[in-house]
Amino acid sequence: MKAPPFAYARARSLPEVFKLLDTHGPGAKLLAGGQSLLAALNLRLASPDILIDISRIPELTGIKVEGGKVHIGALTTHAEIERSAEVAAHVPLLAQAAPHIAHAAIRNAGTLGGSIVMADPAAEWPACCVALDAEFLLAAQAGSRRMKARDFFKGVYTTDLRPNEVLTGVEFPAQSAAHVSTFLELALRRGDYAIVGVAAVANKTSGVLTDVRLAYLGAGETPVLARGAMSAAAAGRPAADVAAALAADLRPAPDLYNSAETKLHLARVLTGRALAALAG
Repeated sequence: MKAPPFAYARARSLPEVFKLLDTHGPGAKLLAGGQSLLAALNLRLASPDILIDISRIPELTGIKVEGGKVHIGALTTHAEIERSAEVAAHVPLLAQAAPHIAHAAIRNAGTLGGSIVMADPAAEWPACCVALDAEFLLAAQAGSRRMKARDFFKGVYTTDLRPNEVLTGVEFPAQSAAHVSTFLELALRRGDYAIVGVAAVANKTSGVLTDVRLAYLGAGETPVLARGAMSAAAAGRPAADVAAALAADLRPAPDLYNSAETKLHLARVLTGRALAALAG
C-alpha cells in the first residue's frame, strides 16, 4: 500500500516550525526520524495534509551533562544514545534499553522525541523516562513548559502535547554512584515489539536497595509506574511479594499471541529478575 498524497516542507528553525504549524493546523504532522510515521502513512493509518520535516534543526540534537542533569535533544537518535559515554555514565538505564529497540537500521534513524510523542505503550523510551522521573521540554509559539514524564502519557498513542506544540528535549537527573538499574523485556523475536518489559532503577548502599522504581511497558495503555509493587519493595518484602503486588498495578491488554493473564505472569517473572539484577 502507498502513502496518501501530502505536501512537504523542511523547517530549519523552531520559529519556522511554529509558523508552519500555525498555518496548516491539525493537518500538519512533524517528521523527525520517520521510523513510525512513514510506516503509518504507508498503511494509511495517518493521512496528513503536510509533513513538516524537522530533522535539520540543530538545537534539537545532542547530549549534554550540566548542573546535575542530562539533557538529550528530541532529535537525538537511538543509536547515538546507545553509543554515548555520557549516557552510559550518568543514565545507564538508557544505554541498557537502547539495544532492545527494533534493529540497528531503525536505531540509526529513529529519534528519542519521535518515540516519546508516538506514545506506543510497548515502546522502551517512555517507560525509561517514567522510571527515571524525566522531564519533557515542550515549546510553542506562545512559550515553553516542562512536564514530568509520568503526567505526559494519557493513553494509547495519546499524550498531553498541545496543538502546535513541539517536544524539544528530555532532561534526566544525573545518577549518583549509588544508582543501579536494569532493563528487561520479552519479545517473540529480537527486535519485535515487546510483549512486556520493565525499566527498573534503585539506589544501593551496603547491599540494601532503596528508592526502587519499576516502570512497565506493554502492561497498560501507557507506561505504568507500579506503585503497589514499589511500596512492597520499600517495605523490604521478598521479591515474590513485590511481584505479586503487580496484580493491582498492571492492566495488560491481550494481543494476538498472549492473554492478559500471560502478560501479567511474564511481568512478575521479569520483576523477580530485575530485583535480582539490582541487588547483584
